[in-house]
Amino acid sequence: MSEDLILIERPAEHVLLARLNRPAARNALSGALIARLAEILRDASADTSVRAVVLAGSDKAFSVGADIKEMVSGGLAALTTPSRVDGWYAIETFDKPIISAIEAYSLGGGNELAMTTDMIVAGENAMFGQPEVKIGVIPGDGGTQRLIRAVGKPMAMRMILTGEFIDAATAFTCGLVADLVPAGQAEARAIEHAVAISANAPISVRLAKDAVLKAEEVP
Repeated sequence: MSEDLILIERPAEHVLLARLNRPAARNALSGALIARLAEILRDASADTSVRAVVLAGSDKAFSVGADIKEMVSGGLAALTTPSRVDGWYAIETFDKPIISAIEAYSLGGGNELAMTTDMIVAGENAMFGQPEVKIGVIPGDGGTQRLIRAVGKPMAMRMILTGEFIDAATAFTCGLVADLVPAGQAEARAIEHAVAISANAPISVRLAKDAVLKAEEVP
């Protein structure tokens, strides 16, 4: 059922934890999963008891990207359905702080999902990549825009054109990752950040996030 695609927890006051839950597919981003995440974030936006969200995967993968089976059966059109596009828009316009906790693989659309969040916390075992060119496509969920803003043109070109992965230490050094922790501790650290954020004035936090995001779009 769609509600099982993402598990919801409340690990601390004012903090919501959303855990991607497609372990057999290493949390590949099916249309249904994107729609469910968008629904959860819409609800969190309206819930005044939620001041910050942590988005996590498993210890095997945050997400390995778009669901290749959907692409095979539906073609590239499967990635541009109105429900999927609307879902991505709801995720990227979420108005409260959201922190991603990355263990193991953050690849393709999974990495693009992580980059829609406001802060990435990574375990030392994490690997990041945009390997779309290896299967004849390009990053299609914001990777060609967000990655260059995070790491600069040279590293973005390296990752996107070669499809090679970078490790967590490299991702931290080049600015993709905000906090690097021992393997297995990314979720706990992300919750710590969420708790610290939640202790601040919520309206100020929301307006500050909006101002920072707008700064990426203007001269």
